[in-house]
Amino acid sequence: MSVEDQVAPPGRAATAVEEPDADRLDLPVVLAALADPGRLAIVRALAECGEECCVKVGEQAGLTVGKSTLSHHLKVLRESGVTHTRTQGTHRYVSLRRDDLDSAFPHLLDAVLAWRDRS
Repeated sequence: MSVEDQVAPPGRAATAVEEPDADRLDLPVVLAALADPGRLAIVRALAECGEECCVKVGEQAGLTVGKSTLSHHLKVLRESGVTHTRTQGTHRYVSLRRDDLDSAFPHLLDAVLAWRDRS
């Protein structure tokens, strides 16, 4: 998904999003997605703000990256199962899959959100 796809041009449908089912979450894949500082900032922003429009997620996270980089981060988080993307009309909204993550990996998300960089 690109940020541009969040609002589809007239006559063009937004593309489908792919995310794993709750029973197919894979710990190494989730950890790899959470290991990037930009994606971690997105996860923290979503934990604080709840569901947000794709474009605003980067702003809420304090990221100063281009559209393609933000799009890549959102795709990695979605495909790893960390986030859920919901389409409403021509807009896309992203949220944490907190219940699925807590069920599959108890306390992982709490530990990740509590961690602060000490460097």
